[in-house]
Amino acid sequence: MSRPDRVSQSRPSADARRQGDASPADHGHELPILGYDALEYWVGNAKQSAYYYRAVFGFRLVAYAGPETGVRDRASYVLEQGDIRLVLSSGMDAEHPVVTHHRRHGDGVRDVAFRVPDTVEAFELATERGAVPLDEPTVLEDEHGKLVIASISVFGDTIHSFVQRDDYSGIYLPGYVEVARDEIARPTGLRAIDHVVANVELGAMDDWGAFYQRILGFSQLRHFDDDAISTEYTALMSKVLSSGGGRIKIPINEPAVAAKRSQIDEYLDAYDGPGIQHLALATDDIVTTVRELRSRGLGFLEVPREYYREAKDRVGEVDESWGDLAELGILVDRDEEGYLLQIFTEPLQDRPTLFYEIIQRHGATGFGVGNFRALFEAIERAQAKRGNL
Repeated sequence: MSRPDRVSQSRPSADARRQGDASPADHGHELPILGYDALEYWVGNAKQSAYYYRAVFGFRLVAYAGPETGVRDRASYVLEQGDIRLVLSSGMDAEHPVVTHHRRHGDGVRDVAFRVPDTVEAFELATERGAVPLDEPTVLEDEHGKLVIASISVFGDTIHSFVQRDDYSGIYLPGYVEVARDEIARPTGLRAIDHVVANVELGAMDDWGAFYQRILGFSQLRHFDDDAISTEYTALMSKVLSSGGGRIKIPINEPAVAAKRSQIDEYLDAYDGPGIQHLALATDDIVTTVRELRSRGLGFLEVPREYYREAKDRVGEVDESWGDLAELGILVDRDEEGYLLQIFTEPLQDRPTLFYEIIQRHGATGFGVGNFRALFEAIERAQAKRGNL
């Protein structure tokens, strides 16, 4: 949330790893997290990025902070659709933390902010258990009330903020001016963040999994090894962590040794370190959402038509038309709870880093394991075109 930048660690601190040997119960009680508050992106040109998200994804501009509002060092645009809140920020001079971050990483997610009932308690619990503190709890006030914010460093240059806003009625934060009307945005049916995926370097996944479990009180939902997530050429491993009664889900990926460079290796090189690889955004009507996004020029990874012959036999009956799914390139998978539909965009910037997943769940709680091979083969085709496979 545009705080002063500090050097963060690419792996958990030694204290954090030692704390990983104890269960959350050993520390008294778990750290309460209510849900996502916002995701802040540090980008090269926030004005242009905000226009793209409004015109293509249908996000509505609801608030702004910048020189016109008395904020001299940066410009930040707050975008919303459904329960999703994104903040796009850029710096005003060459040495601003946002600019130096962008110089290294390109456009990327800086802050995955969590809504909490008590920021001071969350910050103290996390740091006592070994989290690296970034910003101490700070009270922000204006005519709309007050909120309390603090933050910790996590993988790479990514941070988590804790935001307590029950006593605040403003549009976002003090210093932001509400935008009453957005003439550009037309919603596309996106309603919530389903999960946020992190990529870390080889050997770091278990450490960060322990960090989220032991320091932040997350639970492990899934663990996929390189046998489950592999193709003829590449492989990766993944742990899925969850908190807030399932409202927060964070898969953590690391590369695995294989014949060629995986998508995780490509990301780590392009982003110059660990970071957020993709966001999965939920919709209640993926066919309508994807058709609209395609009509606005959003590019998606392509899967061969042969995929759908196998998918019909594997998944069985679904409510949607298989013809629509094949036409739009939407993947289908089923688990013991139901089925899900998902599709993945191309990277949204020239560096092959951040991309999006559009997902609709019909009871399924998994992550599309039956689609992994088709998905990663599609990613490999894109890698090959870039000369990075």
